Amino acid sequence: MFLWNPGQPYNELPALPPSIEVETHPVLKQAAELIPNQGVLVNAMPLLEAQASSEIENIVTTTDRLFQYQSAGEHADPATREALRHSSGLLEGFRALQQYPLNTRTAEQVCSRIKGIDMQVRRVPGTALVNQASGEVIYTPPVGEDLLRTKLSNWERYLREQREIDPLIRMAIGHYQFEAIHPFTGGNGRTGRVLNSLFLIQEGLLTLPILYLSRYIIRNKADYYRLLLDVTRNQSWEPWVLYVLAGVEDTAKWTTAKISAIRELASITLIHVKQTAPKIYSRELVDLIFDLPYCRIQNVVEKGIAERQAASRYLKQLTDIGVLEERTVGREKLFIHSKLMRLLTQDNNSIAPYQ
Repeated sequence: MFLWNPGQPYNELPALPPSIEVETHPVLKQAAELIPNQGVLVNAMPLLEAQASSEIENIVTTTDRLFQYQSAGEHADPATREALRHSSGLLEGFRALQQYPLNTRTAEQVCSRIKGIDMQVRRVPGTALVNQASGEVIYTPPVGEDLLRTKLSNWERYLREQREIDPLIRMAIGHYQFEAIHPFTGGNGRTGRVLNSLFLIQEGLLTLPILYLSRYIIRNKADYYRLLLDVTRNQSWEPWVLYVLAGVEDTAKWTTAKISAIRELASITLIHVKQTAPKIYSRELVDLIFDLPYCRIQNVVEKGIAERQAASRYLKQLTDIGVLEERTVGREKLFIHSKLMRLLTQDNNSIAPYQ
């Protein structure tokens, strides 16, 4: 029997499916109840997921900076640009699903977009996961491109073919396996979390990439890494799967409540703008400030809503009636939908009325 050694490449990483029973009673009970409500397309969710997933890897930016540079990423700081690439990677993977099923190629595409360079399955040894505080080697993934591709092929087949296993359980098992294979020289964690959302879309549990699971992981980060490692050390699958299911449940409830609050704010905003600024009111203008909570005059022009002079007047009038706040950053003016930003960045879903 192979004894796992954290300092040695884990070339003997077992193939899927796991050799022990994973559909134990408590797992099945939760899995049957955890299919999330999707709500509507909310442009913000991929950005929120990108910010939190990047933070897990100690790439720290803020939601404010992400929204500020959402349509002008080339001017952002390096951490914000990397998180914006994460959001782009999620959307690119979503589009790829229309062409072919989730596979190694998808993972390479997503990782390449996240890292901003061409990323392919590792061809070199030397990758090891190290405790940043102590310097101790925690885990050494398998080495050798052929071996990694063989294990990734097994990962693909498990996700695609083991249809008797609940898809949420397959997602949890597949996520462990992908992280254990650790196929790239960097970006594995963020890529693996993007693949979670893409898999649920592929399985029909989501139609849009709005699973903000990294929020739960950030709040339970120590458990995330501890339980992943326990699968490697002891084949402790059940606690890991239950952790992921609890995360999906928490995320589904949070997202459903958040989307409901955003819908309510949109309705209130439409009525307020229509009543207090009828000459500039249009559904397209209100939709734009929800798609881009940090809005620029140029965004209004590019949407075809108005020419530049009129676009400036529209945004200033929305500021005058309390919908937006104007802020000057360098040479440009930003018009911020502060009520929406509060909803997106806080757990509280209460909405103060417009004055």
